[in-house]
Amino acid sequence: MKKRFIPIVIALFSIGFISSPAYSKEKNKEAIEAKDVDLTEEEAAVLIDRLEEIKSMDVKELPRTEKVALRKEVKAIEKTLRNGNQGIYLSTTAIVIIILVLFIF
Repeated sequence: MKKRFIPIVIALFSIGFISSPAYSKEKNKEAIEAKDVDLTEEEAAVLIDRLEEIKSMDVKELPRTEKVALRKEVKAIEKTLRNGNQGIYLSTTAIVIIILVLFIF
């Protein structure tokens, strides 16, 4: 029993250390740039106005290249707005641990 148990445990623990696929430098660069953005209320208002302006456009008349460019711009603006909103995010596990610590003490 022991002879089989130890290799199985080692195999299970080693699965956790398998590396995930690497991302390209462009995606990492975009992620780093997006995380460093601190938006003021005025800048956020300008970006929101631009989003509303794009959404009010009649996209059916535009050529395909302009549609693609607008789609990329919308995604970039939404990503900037999402990352500019600083907040504290707690996972469910963290909340459960906090509650347990509060009950113990």
